[in-house]
Amino acid sequence: MAAIEDRYISLLTDFGFKRIFGTAPNKDLLINFLNCLFDGRKVIKDIMYLNSEHFGEIQSARKAIFDVYCEDENGKKFIVEMQNAYQEFFKDRALFYSTFPIREQAKKGSDWDFNLTNIYTVALLNFDLKDEAFDADKICHTVKLCDIETNKVFYHKLDFIYVEIAKFKKTEDELETLYDKWLYVLKNLSRLENRPKALVDKVFDRLFEEAEIARFTPTELREYEDSLKAYRDIKNSLDTAKREGVAEGIEIGREEGRAEGRAEGREEGRAEGRAEGIMLTAKNLKSMGLSIADIIKATGLSEDDITKL
Repeated sequence: MAAIEDRYISLLTDFGFKRIFGTAPNKDLLINFLNCLFDGRKVIKDIMYLNSEHFGEIQSARKAIFDVYCEDENGKKFIVEMQNAYQEFFKDRALFYSTFPIREQAKKGSDWDFNLTNIYTVALLNFDLKDEAFDADKICHTVKLCDIETNKVFYHKLDFIYVEIAKFKKTEDELETLYDKWLYVLKNLSRLENRPKALVDKVFDRLFEEAEIARFTPTELREYEDSLKAYRDIKNSLDTAKREGVAEGIEIGREEGRAEGRAEGREEGRAEGRAEGIMLTAKNLKSMGLSIADIIKATGLSEDDITKL
């Protein structure tokens, strides 16, 4: 791999994201970001990092590996994920992940009354989710269990927070709040040659120090190079598969739609095209030498599906 010319790491990479948000020495950065995200609705004073790898109750069950998993001073749980590419069952995956911190709260014996602590799944999305349930003009969306007739919250202890950082378009001169500045850093850090005047807040002192590639040890540099390559390979492969898969799917749909005179043909064709595109992407990533865990995260396929390719 060619020498890295950037001054700062990309927080969109697995290495960069976990270095800044997933290590104990930098926990103040995660606390500050989460407090900006909650904007006074919740205030976190301290966090403790928890094991990010979780297994099912039986050996053959699907495991879950979180980017960052922690709890605050009151025991409330936070899963924080960076997602660079759309997956067909992305929402299902987020719900599946939330079951692990739910189940681990179960206490043995007959005295447990099922009282659960709050669980927050924070997904930072480097793509436009385009979900019909969301306001397309908004970047941050909070999902709770609600009554569909009254629109009132039915259950207050399970939150899914989706932040579409790809839709954040503000320039350095337009940054107003600390939340704005965090989104700007998440999206643009690796593109910066110097620390902008807009990011003089004390909280960013530690971030820019930790993010400067020149400070890395040889081992850290090698790990970041591998992570950056994986990120670029995934993005390039997914972009290609998206173009090819969607184009093929639309054409299949048109042919079936014309032949059968039904709208279902078009939709089935699109679905088939997307599925074929995902499998092609996984096959390409596997041939590039990416780890099974990276391919799972990029495509949403199971370990068995990938092994069979």
